[in-house]
Amino acid sequence: MLTLSLPEPVEPLAAQKGEVLMVTNADLRESANQACWPVQQVFEEKLQSALERLGYRMVRAHTIDKKRGHGFISSQREGSDLFAKISPESPVIVLLTAWQYSHHLAPSLVHHKGPILLLANFDGTWPGLVGMLCMAGTLTSLGRSYSRLWSEQFDDELFSQGLSTWLRDGALHHPVNYLHDIEPTNKVMATYAGQMGRQVGEYILKNKAILGLFDSFCMGMINGVFPQKAMIDIGMPIESLSQSALLVEMKQVTPELRESCLNWYQSRGMKFNYGHDSATELTREQVLEQCAMMIAMARYVKRFGLSAIGVQYQQGLKDSCAASDFAEGAIGNAERFPIPDEQGNIIKPEQAIPCINEVDMGAAIPQVMLWQLFTAFGLPAETTLHDIRWGSEYQGTFYWDLEISGAVPFAHLKGGIAGATGYRQPAMFFPYGGSTITGQGKAGRLIWARAHYENTSVVMHIGTGHAVELPEDEFERRRRATNYEWPLLNAVLDGVNRDDLMAGHESNHLVVAYVDELVLSDVLRAFVAQALTQGIRVKVAGSAIHLLEQE
Repeated sequence: MLTLSLPEPVEPLAAQKGEVLMVTNADLRESANQACWPVQQVFEEKLQSALERLGYRMVRAHTIDKKRGHGFISSQREGSDLFAKISPESPVIVLLTAWQYSHHLAPSLVHHKGPILLLANFDGTWPGLVGMLCMAGTLTSLGRSYSRLWSEQFDDELFSQGLSTWLRDGALHHPVNYLHDIEPTNKVMATYAGQMGRQVGEYILKNKAILGLFDSFCMGMINGVFPQKAMIDIGMPIESLSQSALLVEMKQVTPELRESCLNWYQSRGMKFNYGHDSATELTREQVLEQCAMMIAMARYVKRFGLSAIGVQYQQGLKDSCAASDFAEGAIGNAERFPIPDEQGNIIKPEQAIPCINEVDMGAAIPQVMLWQLFTAFGLPAETTLHDIRWGSEYQGTFYWDLEISGAVPFAHLKGGIAGATGYRQPAMFFPYGGSTITGQGKAGRLIWARAHYENTSVVMHIGTGHAVELPEDEFERRRRATNYEWPLLNAVLDGVNRDDLMAGHESNHLVVAYVDELVLSDVLRAFVAQALTQGIRVKVAGSAIHLLEQE
């Protein structure tokens, strides 16, 4: 006879009347968790005070580990074990003040029956707001309802009213009427630009835009790993590659070719902030290894007939080689070191190769679509994703700080290659170092977009905006308030304010591509028609709807 032996159930931790459970999540990398912990402590105290003013008590659902030097959840096992001990009906606030790996908690949050509030501090120091947007997009894609809230100091009206509403109702809803659904029958399809976009969409469906991704799960971003069916349905299947194979390919790149690559960029004016201590400073050897990575990536593009390439990097490769950032930014630029294949033939000369940073499929979709569309139109086709990192007002206008964690194509920077500086990636994230491609994002009009999935349907938010070059002292203030080593783009999103985006965006990322003002409306129409043709549900954001509809 079969017998069943399972661990004895423990008494569940349940919130009593007037209590709310608080959990917090962060990085897999303990060096990052330790650095971010002091800020978390401050905001736990602020949250506790805010709850007490409303007649509630905060109960921390997990202990602070003094040996590790923090009180974050830092693995999926920890998160799963925690929620196995929590009463499933208890109200839970997930307080996020740092970057967090959503998969630590998301599988447990999906099964939790009580109300969930994702709460973030809106600050540039450590990206809690970025982590919240990642978790929000993840839960949306997993079909779990939740509420979201954000605040700079947990003392403003939006925070106080939002927290009070969630405590009373178990849910908090923000207006997202900045998003406008575009039906496949929309009149944009009949415009001249729309017909051209439709042709590009049909070309992708017929010929396939294959995305080559070296390992496809990065930093807990479940919202960045789309179902295979979703990608295949829109004509953009995945070529799954192994990062171990990338290391092997890098070894085939000769020292002479690595040197030629680095010298090519230095001769065009890129400055590298070299030091001597590789543990904390950038060294020439680190950049040479990044050159080998770019060459290896390009050879995979040719070998597999890829439309784009992406490296997961943050786990695995971070303990094996220099960071992927310089390679990613440089390969995504049309003006690029001439990369030879094994026979000496130059790979895609003077063409940007879309690089899928952090292997985010939700960014890959608009990046590759825009690359195909812009190339067909004869327009500069560089694209990149950015973190929605922070933002603040300057002279009465709110400017977003869009900041990718390492590199953008040189074409997106003020001054191009000569306007770029390479800094060592922070040791707390990247032990083997490597150069960033850092500078100020150039001024200009842009299209932005990001896709997410619901079941196996792809949904894409599309908007317009303008990048600005802020005065040097203001730009410097923002750099020092975020990560000084990373490229920073300041932008206004047309008709989309701070709280709109925080309420309705389904990712920590958005994709940008520069477009000349004279063709912006036509390119927008073509892009929307292209997306609809590929079977993507489109939501146009903010005042971009007026450009779409104008005669």
